[in-house]
Amino acid sequence: MTQDELFKVLVAHCKEYGFIFPSSEIYDGLAAVYDYGQMGVELKNNIKQYWWNAMTRLHENIVGIDSCIFMHPRIWEASGHVSAFNDPLIDNKDSKKRYRADVLIEDYLGKIEEKVNKEVEKGRKKFGEGFDEAQFRATNPNVLREQAKWDEVHNRYVAAEKASDFAEYRQIIIDCGIVCPISGTCNWTDVRQFNLMFSTSMGSTSEGANTIYLRPETAQGIFVNYLNVQKTGRMKIPFGIAQIGKAFRNEIVARQFIFRMREFEQMEMQFFIKPGTELDWFAKWKENRMKWHVNIGMGAENYRFHDHEKLAHYANAATDIEFNFPFGFKELEGIHSRTNFDLGNHQKFSGKKIEYFDPEEGAAYTPYVVETSIGVDRMVLAVLSHSLHEEQLENGETRVVMSIPAPLAPVKAAVLPLVKKDGLPELAQEVMDLLKYDFNCQYEEKDSIGKRYRRQDAIGTPFCITVDHDSLNDRCVTVRDRDTMEQQRVPIAELRALIDAKVNLNNLLRNL
Repeated sequence: MTQDELFKVLVAHCKEYGFIFPSSEIYDGLAAVYDYGQMGVELKNNIKQYWWNAMTRLHENIVGIDSCIFMHPRIWEASGHVSAFNDPLIDNKDSKKRYRADVLIEDYLGKIEEKVNKEVEKGRKKFGEGFDEAQFRATNPNVLREQAKWDEVHNRYVAAEKASDFAEYRQIIIDCGIVCPISGTCNWTDVRQFNLMFSTSMGSTSEGANTIYLRPETAQGIFVNYLNVQKTGRMKIPFGIAQIGKAFRNEIVARQFIFRMREFEQMEMQFFIKPGTELDWFAKWKENRMKWHVNIGMGAENYRFHDHEKLAHYANAATDIEFNFPFGFKELEGIHSRTNFDLGNHQKFSGKKIEYFDPEEGAAYTPYVVETSIGVDRMVLAVLSHSLHEEQLENGETRVVMSIPAPLAPVKAAVLPLVKKDGLPELAQEVMDLLKYDFNCQYEEKDSIGKRYRRQDAIGTPFCITVDHDSLNDRCVTVRDRDTMEQQRVPIAELRALIDAKVNLNNLLRNL
């Protein structure tokens, strides 16, 4: 199955099993806006809980807030969003479709990387255990040819990005023969900038209304509350402020399901530090955040760092943690050393003094900041895309299974009476009553037990608990493991401990 085919299957599966729906679907939908269904919201909440607890429980010097979506418009002037929050856009004259110029080039580079990786995999199959990947990459003529092409385009792209040279963006697209996927032509307009912020009005009348913005990030809500948190919490540097919340960007080229949306959710933490220590803390948070991701259990090989070659106006160091999505390695989380740009500018624009008096130094200064920022929706997509697969069984049948890491799974256990009579539903309900206070469980009695197993596999339920006629006598049930499909007989009294050992989020936290 190709990456595109896998992606189509994933989107269809998410809708069929209640993870994610197109928003306003009965009105033909709204582009790049999605609703989370009954399974999706549980998965999303579990991811947020894992992040929140990892930040605020495991670090005594990190606290959380929840700031408003509507903020004073001067905040976005101070942060640079009014003047600098832009995407480079290009139109195809034949299809009338609009694209991000940088994304077109990055996708082209990604296709070259795919060709190189395919050549490497051919070599691996050909030479077997004696395969030396480094030597193969350094000597294979096909790899060298594609790598040289990648290097040339990448160097031009980086230079154009650093210089904000939009004419060169267009020229790279022309020289590489990058065509519009709709029209198949290279008939491109010039590249121009487009501001991503949504604006609206606040006021009782249209004449007296003020233009305000829906926040494009949650970070500024943390910065403008720095003094409130620091003073009321008696916080000492270094300390952090964490927040989970909605953000809004008017993405013209929203695409790839929930990877890039117009309304999305962020998990951000701003860590306030002494000037001069920012690069040390930047390195520490890189390590910390990568460990958080790998700890989930989706394979360290599916993550990588990508250091920024062009830094944002506020940063002196930046990197992305990228995940291997069905469409290639893409940004999952950003880690930035933001210097004192934000607090310094808010001090300048507001006229309020925003400093920290360091008793050890005997002096006041504006703190520097290291930021970690992860998209909740992208994290959901990472988990779903990694987990969905089709298995060939020994009896020749296949099953579709969502191998979601157990602590994040929407439903932890399904309670299934073998038949709808003979007192089995009553005992099954007793099992539900025992477990429901600790775990999100599902009761199901319709169809054969095999069909019920398949439905639970498809939503990622780690355990299926079957109540049969023997259960009435021995007070034991059959517990089926989603991943191994192995079954074991377990006393009802021991169910809670067995399930808890695998699905408790705190077990993930203890490994950090």
